[in-house]
Amino acid sequence: MPQRPKIAAICTIYHKYSHAQHIVDRFLEGYGWNGRHHRPPMDLVSLYVDQVREDDLSHERARRFPHLKIYPTVADALTLGGDDLVVDGVLLIGEHGDYPRNEKGQRLYPRYELFRQIVAIYRTTGKTAPIFNDKHLSWKWAWAREMVDTAQQMGFALMAGSSLPVTWRIPSLEMPLGAQVDEALCVCYGGVDSYDFHGLETIQCMVERRAGGETGVAWLQAYRGDAFWEAHHQRVWSRELFEAALCRSHTLTPARAGFNHIFPTLDEMRELVQDPIAYHYQHNDGLKCTMILMNGLVKDFNFAAHVAGYDRPFSCQMYLPMPPDRTTLANFFSPLVNNIEQMFLTGRPTYPVERTLLTGGLTEAGVDSLHLGRRVETPHLAVTYQPNPASTFWQT
Repeated sequence: MPQRPKIAAICTIYHKYSHAQHIVDRFLEGYGWNGRHHRPPMDLVSLYVDQVREDDLSHERARRFPHLKIYPTVADALTLGGDDLVVDGVLLIGEHGDYPRNEKGQRLYPRYELFRQIVAIYRTTGKTAPIFNDKHLSWKWAWAREMVDTAQQMGFALMAGSSLPVTWRIPSLEMPLGAQVDEALCVCYGGVDSYDFHGLETIQCMVERRAGGETGVAWLQAYRGDAFWEAHHQRVWSRELFEAALCRSHTLTPARAGFNHIFPTLDEMRELVQDPIAYHYQHNDGLKCTMILMNGLVKDFNFAAHVAGYDRPFSCQMYLPMPPDRTTLANFFSPLVNNIEQMFLTGRPTYPVERTLLTGGLTEAGVDSLHLGRRVETPHLAVTYQPNPASTFWQT
């Protein structure tokens, strides 16, 4: 029998409902997939945890799984305490934990710093292994760009991002490859430098399939509060797409009790949504997109676009189990782990890391625009790439 691949996990923290628990546990325990319990054909053998709290789960997992060992450093986790790289894949899960915020409100997760420690072992040993980086690569553009460039220069597979592009879609549809997309929009919820990234991913995994592929982004303008409502009134973004996205929501807050039709008026939306936020941006090929956070109105991620050849908006929901069950069910991590497995087995990402490079850069640009109170030019986001022609989301 061929030797089973060995996987290392480098995590910021490992507690109940953390991203580390959702991802690492699936490599240890398996998960439901295509109507059966699937166990990854590989062994997670080493674990490094940067912050260990009272609610830590890593030591319990190490007791329960004899092949798993906790190591005190990143280097030891990759070498299993020796001098040579002996793992075949690395999970870098730098989400959650007690890390500071900067003056713009960005959480300074040490993904870049942990990545550099991994790469240091690659350079020392002359060996490499594929890396999956959970969510965006770094809060700082220059560091994210360096991570992608390093992987390309050293020749190892790097994949990143969250569950949004690979979870179920309702309806289960894909943007036609080579489509002419005239405008796209996502209405979702969450915070700045957090779920805004997910909303941007929701848009990008669809529009990257347009004719010509991705061309990068020229500028971004953020709107908040009264400025948001004024931009909405001035139709800075399509009112038709906004309403189409809301019509895909399963969590639209009822504006009036006792009515079957709960679609709110604009005045009712203003009562429900205390702090609306939009990132409106233009790609280098002219495509305009808008990511809208509507806390108080929806609790899901809804996409709509004007696509040539369709007489009405092309729309769907990127389905996550609805709150309050999102953290307990979290089945949307299963397709993410399945895509990671495929990369570890083949040495090839299932979707381009450039998607995450761009969406992470857009997240930072959105934070900057809000902080500065003006439009920001983004010549550094001239990220060009072609999508995977195959669909990678969970189709059941």
